[in-house]
Amino acid sequence: MNKVHALILASGNGTRAEFSIPKQFVKIGGKTILEHTIDIFERNDRIDDLIIVINPSYRTLVENLIIKNNYKKVFKILNGGLTRQESSFIGINAIDNEDDLVLIHDAVRPFLTNKIINKCIDSLKKYNAVDVAISSADTIIQIDDNNFIKNIPIRNSLRRGQTPQGFKVKTIKKAHEIAIEDPNINVTDDCGLVLKYKLAKVFVIEGDRQNIKITYPEDIYLADKLFQIKAHEITNFQLDPKQFKNKILVVFGASSGIGKSIIDNGKKYGAKTFGFSRSNGVDVTDYNIVLKRLEEIFEKEGRIDYVVNSAAVLNIGTLQSRNIEDIFQEININYIGSINVSKASLKFLKKSKGSLLLFTSSSYTRGRALYSIYSSTKAAIVNFTQALSEELLFDNVRVNALNPSRTATPMRAKNFGKEPKESLLEPEKVALVSLKVLSSDLTGGIIDVRRE
Repeated sequence: MNKVHALILASGNGTRAEFSIPKQFVKIGGKTILEHTIDIFERNDRIDDLIIVINPSYRTLVENLIIKNNYKKVFKILNGGLTRQESSFIGINAIDNEDDLVLIHDAVRPFLTNKIINKCIDSLKKYNAVDVAISSADTIIQIDDNNFIKNIPIRNSLRRGQTPQGFKVKTIKKAHEIAIEDPNINVTDDCGLVLKYKLAKVFVIEGDRQNIKITYPEDIYLADKLFQIKAHEITNFQLDPKQFKNKILVVFGASSGIGKSIIDNGKKYGAKTFGFSRSNGVDVTDYNIVLKRLEEIFEKEGRIDYVVNSAAVLNIGTLQSRNIEDIFQEININYIGSINVSKASLKFLKKSKGSLLLFTSSSYTRGRALYSIYSSTKAAIVNFTQALSEELLFDNVRVNALNPSRTATPMRAKNFGKEPKESLLEPEKVALVSLKVLSSDLTGGIIDVRRE
């Protein structure tokens, strides 16, 4: 079977972004932009290998990033040229089999989705070249040499180009070979070459508005916010039953709802499970009791592989109407409880190179009246998860947070009463996603769980 290569162009010097280092090495959400981009292709099971074209001045930095993240698909790291076109050709030339497929992607587009990647690959079964684009929300004008409007194209037919651009290797390699001999070449991307030399029609698939290219300083601020609210896809996560066989899974908040379902499903997959809640004397707001229970498990079992905290309470009311004791109880359970569980777990998870899973809520993206305390604690969980995952990166401990939509739990029923069953997630679905995330190599992720 022919291979699918991902060619990441990371040789730019970032002069337009006005940073002291190229923008692909700016950190957002705990990682460099380049790492976020590599992660996307590394985790897509239809991508066979990655070729990264770099600025040679930063080779050591890139090599260290590859080692740090234990990337397995990076096939070549190549020094780029003076132009995007030259760097693209250098990368394409590293592919020997001209019947293979290649996706060429800008390193500074770190919000690419698996959906777009898969649509590109599927389209290349039928077409020799594909592009990714979105409709333009703005009117596009064409001006003359004197800065007057020359033409206003009809917006319906206009699209804003993105990457990746996909090709059969034979097609794009031929385009570059012709371009080398063309003194009048003036195109800005690889699809432009294919069109200029009439080598193939270029099929366009729908992109994503969040698939932005980070170019200017203000893009960094936008990207930082997008990473804060970005939910990772779980399409390519596989639940491997063998991964849980005889592993030690500890769940806090396990008496009902999602926590109980995680325990039940963990047992099905062969894990040895331990569940705690206030019903059996473990309050997550008490750090010492949380630590004591974990120490007892470690002494008995010799290891702890996975720790989950799903303990939470939800109370409503305006800030003025609620008493301060009630407010602090909610903060202590929802936020301090997660800190307690996380801190108490660290020394055990470092030994096992294990995984920690916390829970947030869709309300973390925007506070709502009557839910100011709950929403703000869930926003805090997201920031805590992202920060802690970066702190533990070199210890090979994964830290993620799940963001389930409305779920049929006792806490939900207590606060909202009877709701249409079809509008709620079943706890078992959230539990299965939880196990997938625990057994994946993802870290620092905020994972949405939604009804189909």
